[in-house]
Amino acid sequence: MASITLRNVVKRYGAGKTVNKVIHDISANITDGEFVVIVGPSGCGKSTLLRMVAGLEEISEGEISIGPRVVNNLEPAERDIAMVFQNYALYPHMSVFDNMAYGLKIAKVPMGEIKTRVDKAAKILEIGSFLTRKPRELSGGQRQRVAMGRAIVRQPQVFLFDEPLSNLDAKLRAQTRLEIQKLHRELGITSLFVTHDQVEAMTLAQRMIVMNAGRMEQFDTPENVYNHPASAFVASFIGSPPMNLLKKGPNAAHGGPPDAILGIRPEHLTLGTDGWPVQVETVELLGAERLVHARLGDELLTIRTDEATPAPPVAGIAHVLPHPGRLHWFDASTGRRLDVT
Repeated sequence: MASITLRNVVKRYGAGKTVNKVIHDISANITDGEFVVIVGPSGCGKSTLLRMVAGLEEISEGEISIGPRVVNNLEPAERDIAMVFQNYALYPHMSVFDNMAYGLKIAKVPMGEIKTRVDKAAKILEIGSFLTRKPRELSGGQRQRVAMGRAIVRQPQVFLFDEPLSNLDAKLRAQTRLEIQKLHRELGITSLFVTHDQVEAMTLAQRMIVMNAGRMEQFDTPENVYNHPASAFVASFIGSPPMNLLKKGPNAAHGGPPDAILGIRPEHLTLGTDGWPVQVETVELLGAERLVHARLGDELLTIRTDEATPAPPVAGIAHVLPHPGRLHWFDASTGRRLDVT
């Protein structure tokens, strides 16, 4: 196992007037054995960053180290990493055993050692009964476990996951997330996991890198990212539904700068008889909870309530109160978090 260190990493395509900078001066230290998720919207540069760690993309500036070695000029095969992709990349004519063993055979690992490693990985992933099957005989979730097994048998220093759950349905995604968590607990291998799904990021990460337009907005634990977002972008991206961001809200009344953006999460608003008057537009029933969508002036506001709270009438006026100590403030020009006491 090994740490991963990024020092002022930059990626550019083109040159001169046509240059396109897609990764902007990213520095981060991922500790030995840590599971870090890189999350952000499509096109933010998260997969490009992962591919630079893997050696599949060249670095324009900066330095990447895996353990004590600077790997900028090393080929992927020399970096002691294993990648898991979203498309499985299994050989259709080979059995599950042969798919998992293929890289070891190429490396001329003795057959006895290959069998030991494959059997151990198959046991961890609960695919021991599938070893003689071909990929076409497996479900999507089983194929993804085979792809992970192929990575495990290599016994790398680092796992790199590039949106590995994207091709699975919602139920399989949730199940496979649990399997990946269990896998990391058992193996403890340093892991970088890329996803656009913020729920996936929150449930898997020990720490997470939130990216936006090639920049690292925040690198922190899921709890801190959710409870103390470093920018208005993070606040709006992490959370379902996202944080309410009010540009013309009642800021001064709550001790915030009058020209700042006021943030409040839907679950930190309470319906009552006092507070901000809002015009109710729709009410979503989601089983054990409701989402009330309303307007405060000309800004949209979402309130999360439980099933025991009576739903306000649609098109009627309701009142909401923010929870004390749960307000967030962001600079209107930069979007960065403001510490307001």
